[in-house]
Amino acid sequence: MLSLDHLQYKRVWLALGTLILSVVFALSINTIPPRPKTILVQDKAAVAYAVLVAWFAQIFQHDLARLFLVSGLVLFGLGIEFAQGLVPARQFDYKDAVANTSGIVCSWGLAYTWVRNMFVKAEQLCRRLRVSGPIRV
Repeated sequence: MLSLDHLQYKRVWLALGTLILSVVFALSINTIPPRPKTILVQDKAAVAYAVLVAWFAQIFQHDLARLFLVSGLVLFGLGIEFAQGLVPARQFDYKDAVANTSGIVCSWGLAYTWVRNMFVKAEQLCRRLRVSGPIRV
């Protein structure tokens, strides 16, 4: 279920995904003075969570692993919303939770299309571009 045999650079993909998750967390909990809420701000949250699902769904390709991923990210998004309620100048907003969840669900659906193998294709491209031996003149 958690097999990563399809990827050559497993640790790189996981490390970058963890970095993305950390950035989403940090930006969600920051205390920058609030701006007026617009649909654009909620779309950014939906896009951030969609990127997280798209990223990790390429690493963990088993259906059950993806179900756990989606469930975990929905809970993460809800936890972030509750944590925002504890941060000065931030507040819990159910619309943000709905936007986060919609981004997660949309990206989960895309994980079963041609998008699912982007990391594998990127690794194949890197292998083709890699010089196998020294260049002789």
